[in-house]
Amino acid sequence: MSARDDVLIIGGGVIGLASGIALLQAGRSVRVLEAGTAGSGSSHGNCGTITPSHAAPLAAPGTVAKALRWMLMPDAPFRVSPRVDLALWRWFAGFAARCNRSDWLHAMQARSTILEASRAAFPEWLDTLGIDCEFEPSGVDYVYRDRADFDAFEDEAEQLRALGVAVERIEGADYLRQDPALREGVVGAIHFPGDARLRPDRYVAGLARAFRALGGELTEHAEVLAIEETADGMQVQTRQGAFAGRDLLLATGAWSPLLARTLRMRVPVQPGKGYSITYSRPSLVPRRPMVLHERSVCVTVWDSGFRLGSTMEFSGYDRSLNRIRLDALERAAREYLHEPVGPVREEAWYGWRPVSVDDVPILGPAPGHRHLWLATGHGMLGVSMSVATGHLMSDLICGRTPRLDPTPYSPARFA
Repeated sequence: MSARDDVLIIGGGVIGLASGIALLQAGRSVRVLEAGTAGSGSSHGNCGTITPSHAAPLAAPGTVAKALRWMLMPDAPFRVSPRVDLALWRWFAGFAARCNRSDWLHAMQARSTILEASRAAFPEWLDTLGIDCEFEPSGVDYVYRDRADFDAFEDEAEQLRALGVAVERIEGADYLRQDPALREGVVGAIHFPGDARLRPDRYVAGLARAFRALGGELTEHAEVLAIEETADGMQVQTRQGAFAGRDLLLATGAWSPLLARTLRMRVPVQPGKGYSITYSRPSLVPRRPMVLHERSVCVTVWDSGFRLGSTMEFSGYDRSLNRIRLDALERAAREYLHEPVGPVREEAWYGWRPVSVDDVPILGPAPGHRHLWLATGHGMLGVSMSVATGHLMSDLICGRTPRLDPTPYSPARFA
């Protein structure tokens, strides 16, 4: 067994690494155990937008009706794959129970708080750690081709403004004059000037470098075989050997429920499979990152490339690269953009997002365990929430007064 660390973190993705860095900055010794290579999970291929605008949760009035209607549509933006899976249907029942206005507004407040805190902290965080990931305070746009949908967003816009999120409404003709990359037919856009973007694979790679530079130990290819809680800490058996720590942070994203079962604990998270395609940069690109609203497809442009992504598919841990859903990304882009793809397709990707039953992250001490902590359930917003999550977990584990009220994110809310 290796020397004992103050904190063991299982999961070398954006949440595990950000939490590890914040703990190192607080003076703790930290080891991250990663089953594969650092940053190879859901953070690698997402669209890299930093979005306080995405405060509204998936658990919203009308979502269940859409999910049932889309169940037999293989290219639907939000799809629950019909199959016998008791864990999925138990989760979906809890999710459905929260698809009401009261719970929607409550979750929106919790998500907005951590999103705004993370967005405010990003520039200094990246500068301090020396991470170059093409961060730009670009803003993000929702683009509409359906007038009824465009007008219907005003209710959500009012709630976002009440939370302090800047929201600007732009009519279609004005928007098309501003951005020649868009095809005719756009009826309007919602601009969120406070949002930003970065290149997520470079961000996570930068976190791994910074973690090591600060003295953290990153052990890759260390699939966890067993976890044991002792009188004064935690022991973890992996394919790279055994490790001990005073505290253990489970930051394994969509895999968290599976590891939690070994500790006789239920974590109400389901893997929401997302897809993306990365290209070399087209000659005519949108001025800002955007969400093609009716198709729920995100478009992000960097100096180094161009990405189409999104979709949410609850199909368990299916490892297939579904061509139907990849084709849906390009088909959506062709509806909205003059140049929907780049000249070279560099990568087709899928990954699992950890979607909690209320679509609010699960952050804090695991009920019934003295030395076990959880940081999961970020859904599609792990990158966006990463900095604030790292700071909050460091505060909690170190026993400091947390800079955010941890109550809305506590795992105890499900007990």
